[in-house]
Amino acid sequence: MIMYIRTFDLHSDLDNLKGFHFILHQLLCKDELNPCDVLIFDIETTGFSPKNTFCYLIGCIYFQNNTFKLIQWFADSSQDEKEILEAFFEFSKDYKALLHYNGNGFDIPYLIQKSSNYELNQTFHLKESIDLYKLLSPYKKFFKLENLKQKTVETFLDITREDKFSGGQLIHVYSQYLIQPDEEAKRLLLLHNKEDLCGLFGLLPILSYHALFNGLFSVKGFDVKPYTDMYHEQQFEFFIELKLQVELPKRISYGTGDFYFIGNKNTGKLKIKVNSNELKYFYSNYKDYYYLPNEDIAIHKSVASFVNKEFRSKAKSSNCYIKKSGYFLPQHQTIVSPCFRENYNDKKTFFELTDDILNNEALIKKYVLHIFDVLIHNN
Repeated sequence: MIMYIRTFDLHSDLDNLKGFHFILHQLLCKDELNPCDVLIFDIETTGFSPKNTFCYLIGCIYFQNNTFKLIQWFADSSQDEKEILEAFFEFSKDYKALLHYNGNGFDIPYLIQKSSNYELNQTFHLKESIDLYKLLSPYKKFFKLENLKQKTVETFLDITREDKFSGGQLIHVYSQYLIQPDEEAKRLLLLHNKEDLCGLFGLLPILSYHALFNGLFSVKGFDVKPYTDMYHEQQFEFFIELKLQVELPKRISYGTGDFYFIGNKNTGKLKIKVNSNELKYFYSNYKDYYYLPNEDIAIHKSVASFVNKEFRSKAKSSNCYIKKSGYFLPQHQTIVSPCFRENYNDKKTFFELTDDILNNEALIKKYVLHIFDVLIHNN
């Protein structure tokens, strides 16, 4: 086994301790963690299955003595796997959290299985696992990327690499190295792992999107604007402007149905379709009401007693309503009450846009978070 330890310049906004502290406490809300508690790691293997492949390289970034350092354990032969695993497990034992890219999906299960194979009794269950890939996955559609592979996201953030190989391509390089050791091949293998780690470290500012969609913003203003649709009829849109507490590294946009969002630097803008048609409010206790067909409304029995019986009928759940005109905003679950519908069986409801709601910043923010949730989970 060969071990390399070196300090290095990350060339990013996180070069200093303050930057990494901000990521942990503000973007990840990990107030209990300090930079010296977190180990960033990545592994290189000869395949996906831990049963018939082996791990030949493990690299870590860690904070020590006021600087970030890189350590790598390299299997110089196929017999070194157990030794590098033992070295990594020993090194990582005192860290409270592991930070990685898709480590929950691959690296950690792979290492746990290898630990079992060698009877090393390592499970990671006492450590917090921070998976950057898992944190970003819900927002994939906002980035408009082909995939969320680490290199793809690095390109999105304009992070450049000297390394031009994929992990899969380097399996052959390592296989050839085992047959005939070569310093250039070793350099390429170590470089790829190093740049995976440095790239992961450089990706951390992308957590600003995670912070945004989890409420790190304030409502700056709002407005209702008219427009003419394709049928030459006047419609309305409601705009909400957000002030983001953390600057976004790249502009994003996404919309579906009633909602459209644009985020750029420290500003976010939501566009919401306004329903200006007459809507219905359905009473839940329909047995206490009569339906008046001529007026197309329901009235309480205490009042209906004054209406001639031939002009009324017992209300049903589907016709026990009153109608109201105004400006209404859509919601996919009940955020604001009372709720209005176009039809009884509609899952989507609306609430009336009133001055009381516009003057309630906390409620508007709750509605914005609801919209984000709808956009994130829209298929």
